[in-house]
Formats: sequence, structure tokens, C-alpha cells
Amino acid sequence: MKVLSLTEPYATLIKNGIKTIETRSWKTNYRGKLYIHASSTKIPKEYKNNKELMDLVDINCLNYGNIICSCELIDCIEMTKEFIKKIKKNKNEYLTGVYAVGRYAWILKDIKVLNNPIKAKGHLGIWNLD
Repeated sequence: MKVLSLTEPYATLIKNGIKTIETRSWKTNYRGKLYIHASSTKIPKEYKNNKELMDLVDINCLNYGNIICSCELIDCIEMTKEFIKKIKKNKNEYLTGVYAVGRYAWILKDIKVLNNPIKAKGHLGIWNLD
């Protein structure tokens, strides 16, 4: 199973269907089923201080150290000024990513919450859990 680790609150925002684009500095050729892992790293201060971002999630319902949902990674788009302008129209989506020309937007669909989260350590990049 292919897994992507994210810091909170971003993993939970995906699980809750608020975030459907994961932004990265690197592209991937992988397409298909992808599990989302909430890393055990605590929320960085800069995120905690972003009231608009933190208002999108219940801080008491975060999922540190667990694989919490699955989705389909259907595309990986290099960001252009036009793409960013389009995303800015969706305030919550724009707020939950880092949008800059030359970065990549990983498009996620069919997000499904796991009834039983899977405890996992997590890794950088897309990793495999057997």
C-alpha cells in the first residue's frame, strides 16, 4: 500500500474532505490509490498561529501517528500563475496549501475515511506499508 505522510492539521483536513489538493515542491509520476498518514510531528507554531487554518479543524480530533484515510491520486500539476489564480477562488483549498509557480499540485479524489486507523511511523516521500 502506497502512503504519504503529512503533518497535522493537513492530514485531517484531507480526511475531512476540506483539502483535496496536496502541494509539494516535487512531482510524482505515481497515480492510483494513496493512503494518508498523519505524522507524529506536533503542529508547527506557524500553523498554530494561523487562525483561519486552525478554524478549519477540531484540534482535539487530530490523528498523530496514524494512517487515517485513502484517496486516489489522479494528477500532479505543475503550478502556473493561471492555476494559482483559479485555486484562490476556493478560499479553504488555497489556505491549506503552499501555492507558488513551479511547485506541484497533487489532485486527490475519492477520499475515504478508515474505520480503524493504522498506527505507523511514517516516512518522507511516498512510501510502502505492507
